[in-house]
Amino acid sequence: MMVLILESVPIGLRGELTRWLIEPHPGVFVGHVSALVRERLWMKCCQGVKNGGVIQIWSTSCEQRFAMRSYGVTKREIVDFDGLQLIRLPPDPEVVPSAQGGRQSRQAIRRKIRTKGQRE
Repeated sequence: MMVLILESVPIGLRGELTRWLIEPHPGVFVGHVSALVRERLWMKCCQGVKNGGVIQIWSTSCEQRFAMRSYGVTKREIVDFDGLQLIRLPPDPEVVPSAQGGRQSRQAIRRKIRTKGQRE
């Protein structure tokens, strides 16, 4: 089993992938292909991605039972944590740490400042 997730790639690349894989959701391709076809599809994606990005996930016989790799600019980052591959989301620029140790959005901070100024 293999999954390809494409972000901001040319439509032509998506069209080529539909020859071997199904596209249940825009930019998400799923199929069962041999290792040789998987490698060739990966090379095709890396060559045709331009300014976007691609993440590939496939079945294997490791501890997690799958492996992942990425190329280009994607919204998520693959990190290795003691031999386990995990996905890291980038920090939200609209969220900043609060003094209480939690996290507050910039909008919530602005609201507090406005209400504090109105009380005085």
